[in-house]
Amino acid sequence: MAAVGSSGHGAWSPGSAAAAAAAAAAASKHSVTSFQRRSPRASGAESGGSRLVSIAGTRPSVRNGQLLVSTGLPALDQLLGGGLAVGTVLLIEEDKYNTYSPLLFKYFLAEGIVTGHTLLVASAKEDPADILQGLPAPLLDDNYKKELGEDVHNHETPEFNSKMKIAWRYQLLPKMEAEPVSSSKFGHYYDVSKKIPRELIEASKWHGFFLPEKIPSTLNEEPCSLTPGYLKLLQFIQKTIYEEGFDGSNPQKKQKNILRIGIQSLGSPLWGDDVCCSENCDNSHSLTKFLYVLRGLLRTSLSACIITVPTHFIQNKAIIARITNLSDTVIHLESFIGSNRETNPLYKDYHGLIHIRQIPRLNNLMCDVSDVKDLAFKLKRKLFVIEVFIL
Repeated sequence: MAAVGSSGHGAWSPGSAAAAAAAAAAASKHSVTSFQRRSPRASGAESGGSRLVSIAGTRPSVRNGQLLVSTGLPALDQLLGGGLAVGTVLLIEEDKYNTYSPLLFKYFLAEGIVTGHTLLVASAKEDPADILQGLPAPLLDDNYKKELGEDVHNHETPEFNSKMKIAWRYQLLPKMEAEPVSSSKFGHYYDVSKKIPRELIEASKWHGFFLPEKIPSTLNEEPCSLTPGYLKLLQFIQKTIYEEGFDGSNPQKKQKNILRIGIQSLGSPLWGDDVCCSENCDNSHSLTKFLYVLRGLLRTSLSACIITVPTHFIQNKAIIARITNLSDTVIHLESFIGSNRETNPLYKDYHGLIHIRQIPRLNNLMCDVSDVKDLAFKLKRKLFVIEVFIL
């Protein structure tokens, strides 16, 4: 007590310093303030970061720690801030002739098979088994380097070099194509000229929802409700999430996994929705109700969803705005097929433009917008490439 009293008046002694240090260490050992971050070693299995990293085919975001999965296209992952966040919806506005949007849809599913994720494929026009059979084959690192090397060599011309000199402002932009990765890393590359091996599909776990098999030809629909197709699909997704423990209520017996949900051409007349048929349709809120309930299911589960919608058929612009607001990430593909740009020499090296309409700003009330505006895509013999558009 004497040492403590003397130190209060400014005197110093070795005994007082040792006592103070011991008291501080004991206090910090039993109390953790809100300004202190628990270390991984101290937290162990209770740490959220360690749980996220342990899931195959995922990685935490460097911005906010949100768990991410790859879209199957590393260039698109980079544009979206590292990948697609778990618990979110990626909406792809289909191109006019639906030529290139199915590729992004298949990339997402193929990435799930390669990484061992569970798939849920829903369609109203194509059997999910046939969709899986048409997925692209994964590219090995050496094959990708060879393919990329040929592309760079073919573009090393005086005309290409002059374009690069004129477009000096693009030198500060990040490259869209990153280095290839092995099967143990995040994101893979795929060969669209080859089909995925049957052995990979047979070894994967997937659920299929084919609308003609789920909905009878004659069905009495209740007024002011979801269309039968949307209702059946929501029930199917909810059942899969709950029974297999993706929501956490029924813990997964094995190592935690991700559920990848792919819904093809949602909103088309094949789904029983007339949103594309007239401006003032009877079921104008059916699609938005479906997205609202779906996003609620995703928010509370280890799942990610990709949806393609033929928005060019929807005449009511207000419905398109609602669909966008109910989605987390929105991408629009603008194909040059059938347009004046198809024969324009300025666009001869590309097949279309890609517009990043919306990027989720997680844990915030507002959505983010991509910093890169001028983006174009081209379909090579084996690869779907996204590049910064240079005039």
